[in-house]
Amino acid sequence: MAVEFLATEMDTAVRVVHLASSLCVKVQDKLRLPSSTNGHVKSKDDDSPVTVADWGVQAIVSWVLAQVFGGQNLSIVAEEDTESLSKAESLGLLGTVSSAVNEALSEASTYGLPKPDKPLGTTEILEAIGRCSSVGGPKGRHWVLDPVDGTLGFVRGDQYAVALALIENGKVLLGVLGCPNYPVKKECLSNGCNNQSGAAGSVTKGCVMYAKRGSGQAWMQPLIPGGYPESATLLKVSSVDDPVLATVCEPVERANSNHLFTAGLANSMGVRKQPMRVYSMVKYAAIACGDAEVFMKFAQSSYKEKIWDHAAGVVIVEEAGGVVTDAGGRNLDFSKGVYLEGLDRGIIACSGQVLHEKIIGAVYASWESSSL
Repeated sequence: MAVEFLATEMDTAVRVVHLASSLCVKVQDKLRLPSSTNGHVKSKDDDSPVTVADWGVQAIVSWVLAQVFGGQNLSIVAEEDTESLSKAESLGLLGTVSSAVNEALSEASTYGLPKPDKPLGTTEILEAIGRCSSVGGPKGRHWVLDPVDGTLGFVRGDQYAVALALIENGKVLLGVLGCPNYPVKKECLSNGCNNQSGAAGSVTKGCVMYAKRGSGQAWMQPLIPGGYPESATLLKVSSVDDPVLATVCEPVERANSNHLFTAGLANSMGVRKQPMRVYSMVKYAAIACGDAEVFMKFAQSSYKEKIWDHAAGVVIVEEAGGVVTDAGGRNLDFSKGVYLEGLDRGIIACSGQVLHEKIIGAVYASWESSSL
């Protein structure tokens, strides 16, 4: 399907991510209240947290996509399932998810999206979440969703992202990133900047970024509480190609990336700035809008990258003028199902080809002495 025929898909994806982001903002505000965390956060089998927002966003996106494109042949690959939410002891949590979903969907028409005739019941909400059970693959069209990428950052009041992409025959056609805490001031990305109040009426944080494959353009809209913005700003990656001047992003959690290797790599290239450790796909967002130049991730060999953690961010960075490959310089392969199979050592996203080639060269030079 030619990219020019994706107008409805792009428009729907951007609008539903705005709506989903508004749900996240409300849930995160509640998490900041004393003693509220226990009712909103649950641990998964791998001890990673899952929240009301994870399930709520997945339900909203699934329900809206089914309304717009029909549910019969709709394929959605997403992170969460209904197993723990369906258990008897989770009845209270399911009720909280249901309230958050219906509150958000009651405002859907404000975002130019379909709105249910009456509040969805818990069965309908579980059905919407459970619809997202596709495993993707090389053929057909698949929506790929990470409802809250960086849940740990979300729980801690830090950076996180709502990530939605569309893959067709193994190629990412479009991507949308909702970044509700993305700051206007770059320095607030890594240090939090608790006081982000601006002049009356000004938006100091929160945006939605999006891009369509082959357009050569990536866009950013502000997050407006309870509404859809009328304008968008064109994004462009940084022109910095000297490692000495580059800002490098990496994951916060050591379990997800080898900080020692990336530090040694950065040092060998002459990088002088301290790394900017950021939760979630917000790292891709930082590169797309020129707030950082490099994102490097070298996970342990046993760790397998998932497509929903990268698909939306990759297409946005590339259409903004950046480059994303594995550490061997090959394009990421989204055609193998849920995982990024065949990944060579790690992932490198850069603001431009010159900087990217320097990093790839440094990786080859440094790899032999590493223990990854």
